[in-house]
Amino acid sequence: MKRQVGLGNAISLNMMNMIGVGPFITLPLVVAAMGGPQAILGWILGALIAVCDGLVWAELGAAMPEAGGSYAFLREIYGRNGAGCWASFLYIWQLGFSAPLSIASGCIGLAQYAAYLWPSLSRNVFGIAHLHYTGVLAAVICLLILAMLYRNLSTITRLAWILWSGVLLTIGSVILAGLTHFHPALLAMPPGAFHLTPAFFQGLGAATLIATYDYWGYYTVTFLGGEVRNPERAIPRTILFSIAIVAILYLLMNISVLGVIPWQDVVKGGNERNAIVAVLMQRTFGPAAGRIIAALVMWTAFASVFSLLLAYSRAPYAAALDGNYFRVFARLHPKHGFPYVSLLALGIVAACFCFFDLSHVISALVAIRIILQYVLQQIGVILLRIKKPDMPRPFRLWLYPLPPLLALAGFIFILFSRPDASREFVYAGVIAITGSALYFIRARKRREWPFAPHAK
Repeated sequence: MKRQVGLGNAISLNMMNMIGVGPFITLPLVVAAMGGPQAILGWILGALIAVCDGLVWAELGAAMPEAGGSYAFLREIYGRNGAGCWASFLYIWQLGFSAPLSIASGCIGLAQYAAYLWPSLSRNVFGIAHLHYTGVLAAVICLLILAMLYRNLSTITRLAWILWSGVLLTIGSVILAGLTHFHPALLAMPPGAFHLTPAFFQGLGAATLIATYDYWGYYTVTFLGGEVRNPERAIPRTILFSIAIVAILYLLMNISVLGVIPWQDVVKGGNERNAIVAVLMQRTFGPAAGRIIAALVMWTAFASVFSLLLAYSRAPYAAALDGNYFRVFARLHPKHGFPYVSLLALGIVAACFCFFDLSHVISALVAIRIILQYVLQQIGVILLRIKKPDMPRPFRLWLYPLPPLLALAGFIFILFSRPDASREFVYAGVIAITGSALYFIRARKRREWPFAPHAK
């Protein structure tokens, strides 16, 4: 694949992935988790974890600028001919579930804002419980984006700039509306907001999990590492600039919303909760403004899913090309040169996940990623420094080894602080067991690690 993605395109794709529809649909969930405006702590803690983790991605991405992102990192960290075969295979296997979950969450959010414009979408399909027209719309949108990505990358990067402009216009409009109609009294904390009780830490853990989901995407550029120009400089800059810009935008947006809409109203159910920024615009500038911002949020969600599906489709391709995944995923489109089998597989699975509940989708996604990817990567960047101290590192993470250790502590806090975390542990466990079983069956047949004569 050609190196045709510049710094500007990389930042736009990263920010589309990060912002997406997440903050527009999860803000009420974060506020509800902590029971008041103190939920801002969740966004701040999420930003700190993102910075620490982003530095790890920056060092690894600059050192190994290949298609596939974490696949390439884990393979090199744990050994191409050793445990890295298993770790990288397991990563791609879990990506077959977590990537479609991430893509589906964006499509579900888009459909929720569509229901604000057309409330009839919230009805059940043919009276079937738990099957709503919003799910059908989300799946259709997913398939439409799949069709749009079925073309060469140069066309896609031009389209990305158009989509990114809509993302910035959306979040900028929300911040402007909030700051021009701001009521500081609404940010008053409820009694006992900062009492350090078990309930406080459980709420903070749940809020940080959701905020972490909203920040994720700063690593998108590493999945396109084989197509980025000057990757040694562009990848770290893209990651760190994206995190800084998005963190500022998120904090401004949350303060803006809570300064206009009482937090008690933010956590109420119904279409208003699902389309909270549309309610903000409706209360400040009238119903027409509410409808316009709902349409812009749908645009933003569309752009995010576009970026997600584009980036994730490169990972199974890289693994298959390396001989460490199903060979069919190594196929490139004969005319446009993109991994069309990988793209189709992830897009179709994501369309199926569009019929699940949003909160369950987000929780499962975050837990699976942390357990089967991020923990291995935080430990791995330290192991790589020990094993290969002379390896070229165009970017070295700051204050080593604090960033990976702090990121690891933050992820562990997210996993274990919530009272209902066991369900997500089961999901991650099933994926880990099935993926490992597939790998070891294949490894035994092919006499690869740990069945190779001189396995390391």
